[in-house]
Amino acid sequence: MDHLLTAVPQRGRPRYRPRAARVWRSKAVRAGVLITLLALCGLVILALVREQTGTHGFLVGLGLATLPVPLLMTAFRWLDRVEPGPWRNLLFAFSWGACAAALIAIIANTFATRWIATATADPASADTLGATVIAPVVEESAKAAAILLIFLFRRRDFTGIVDGVVVAGFTATGFAFTENILYLGNAFGEDQEIGTSGLASVTAATFFVRIVLSPFAHPLFTVLTGIGFGMAALAARRRRIRRIALPLLGLVLAMGVHALWNGSVSLFGPWGFYAVYGAFMVPAFGLLTWLTIWTRQRELRTISLQLPAYAAAGWLLPAEPPALSSMRARTMARDFARRTYGPAAGHAVSEYEAFATSLAFLRHRAHRGAMGPDFAEREQELLHHLWQRREVAGPSLSYAAQATGRVRVPPPYRNYGGPNPYRI
Repeated sequence: MDHLLTAVPQRGRPRYRPRAARVWRSKAVRAGVLITLLALCGLVILALVREQTGTHGFLVGLGLATLPVPLLMTAFRWLDRVEPGPWRNLLFAFSWGACAAALIAIIANTFATRWIATATADPASADTLGATVIAPVVEESAKAAAILLIFLFRRRDFTGIVDGVVVAGFTATGFAFTENILYLGNAFGEDQEIGTSGLASVTAATFFVRIVLSPFAHPLFTVLTGIGFGMAALAARRRRIRRIALPLLGLVLAMGVHALWNGSVSLFGPWGFYAVYGAFMVPAFGLLTWLTIWTRQRELRTISLQLPAYAAAGWLLPAEPPALSSMRARTMARDFARRTYGPAAGHAVSEYEAFATSLAFLRHRAHRGAMGPDFAEREQELLHHLWQRREVAGPSLSYAAQATGRVRVPPPYRNYGGPNPYRI
């Protein structure tokens, strides 16, 4: 027991790499510049929204718009449980959507609508055209920029469709959060002017449509772009046309669905919104949800197919690949380590599971020809991390494999009386 406790390693780093010699290649410098730009965008968007809604309207809109955010973020994070991406990427995506993308959308949409109104001398048609054509193109492009940045500069964290869906979902959730503040704040201001309140108020109607009925609208649009980037991440490196065309196709689909949603009333009449909602949006949401969950199950199957090669080579115990390909067994292994050896051991098992999952996906991408020239280096790094945690993770995963029925042989950790059987 004492040996197991002392075997718990320090918190692992995702990879090793030397410090950059140039200032602009420093992580701290790049992070500081990015945080500063997002903060400035946030201050500008805050001032613009507050100017349009007023202080009271802004506070009311802020409170109501916050309600769906934790639910959406939890749902997207749940989809990412197999190989959880770093929180810094997701927080960047949310901040980009809430600050940068929203600021771009407000400025570009306002400028384009006013220009069309001036050119055509028809403000009503300009508003309809702006909502149906201009807004989908501008907003989806602005949100797609966050996915593109993570795809380019955090490539190791962007490995497939689920990653694209999660990043897109966080970006769209941030954008919808800011947009809902604006709509709900304006609705509250309108109620203050005409003196309405309660369920008959404009605020209640806006809240029902945007927060209750369709909180998934913006995530649904942008997820199509995320799927395109996820499919590009899975494509072989020699398929350059496919790696470029798939994200563009996803972006075009996102713009089209967004345009259909915004133009439902003007295109199909007063009941067009409910027709599009029931006949298209709800089925599309269900289909994309099924696709994402199916993709996550496929990721688990990838783990069960790729890791036995490392077990045969002696890096893993035979019971570990079946346990690592089951979310229930992974949770049970962490709980077992935490109860038996302490919180540090539970964290070590969690890291072991993450590194083993990354190793399986790395091997899978190499088989598909989607891995870069640093495959051997990255594989050695991940195996080193697993080797550091094997004495704690081995017994825990073996216990979970037997407890969940993934293996039929009794795990060797029951031999408490003899020497540690996992010492290699």
